[in-house]
Amino acid sequence: MTAAGPALSVVVPMFDEEAVLPLFAERLRPVLDALGVNYEVLVVDDGSRDATPVLLLREQRTWPQLRVVRLRANAGHQAALSAGLARARGAWVATLDADLQDPPEVLTQMLEAADAGGLDVVYGVRSDRSSDSAFKRVTARGYYRMMQRLVGTHLTADAGDFRLMSRATVDAVNALPEHHRVLRLVVPALGFPSTTVAYARAPRAAGKTKYPLSRMVRLTIDSMTGFSIAPLRLATWFGLGGAVVTAVLLTFALGAYLTGRTVPGWTSTFVAVAAVGAVQLLCLGMLGEYVGRLYTQMQGMPSYFVARDSLEDAGAAPREPDAVAEELRVVGR
Repeated sequence: MTAAGPALSVVVPMFDEEAVLPLFAERLRPVLDALGVNYEVLVVDDGSRDATPVLLLREQRTWPQLRVVRLRANAGHQAALSAGLARARGAWVATLDADLQDPPEVLTQMLEAADAGGLDVVYGVRSDRSSDSAFKRVTARGYYRMMQRLVGTHLTADAGDFRLMSRATVDAVNALPEHHRVLRLVVPALGFPSTTVAYARAPRAAGKTKYPLSRMVRLTIDSMTGFSIAPLRLATWFGLGGAVVTAVLLTFALGAYLTGRTVPGWTSTFVAVAAVGAVQLLCLGMLGEYVGRLYTQMQGMPSYFVARDSLEDAGAAPREPDAVAEELRVVGR
């Protein structure tokens, strides 16, 4: 334990997790208590609209190490993780989802691995994803293969957001100017000494997934445009390829004209125009993603806004769960 804070902080983003929250607390608390060190569990409530804030307040009554940071509006999984890292005080910081697909018991192995090797980062790697749907397994495999080709082989496949980081690693992440971070790419890019711990991915303990197809697509786009200029180069290659094909077609058309074998038709014209238009739109879309990121970065708009931190409220009068529930009802959450 350091003088400035606990030995371990566990950052947990939550969004509408009332169904799984009691199960999560039952699993995580015995694991952390058994470590015999001072710790904090920093739950980032990502603008939940259900009873999650009320249940968290009730858990705090019997679990003094539980700390709640509530965001003013739903900012997304990666932004909630960033908010937790910015406020975590531990000498070691672990990030963990609340759905119990990543078992909390693995945290003990992570700490042992980091201590034994003098490492800065320990990644939890999913060695068995049989609990995921076939679609999820295929898309996840495709995502990691594509990212390894774009950003480098230092990215560990099947290593999501379940990891343990040293204070030096967390400070380095927090110092980065990028607002819309994809942490599963940012942390490996630092190049700090690391290792992996394998585990079997379990089914979601309760509730519904908070990562539908739309968010998976958004994560993929953010990953590509945030860490590689390969899509821009792809647009360049499309342009060069289109120029070569155009030159060949022009040569063929000129030859047909000179030999008098031209036959008027709309099919070839339609296909050519449609193909060129599709490539142009794709390239414009890629350029738009990069311009949009530059514009957002120039605005300096934070990716999240903190409404309250229970650590800062510690000196204030305690709030009753019923009062919190009424407050949430009034504001329409």
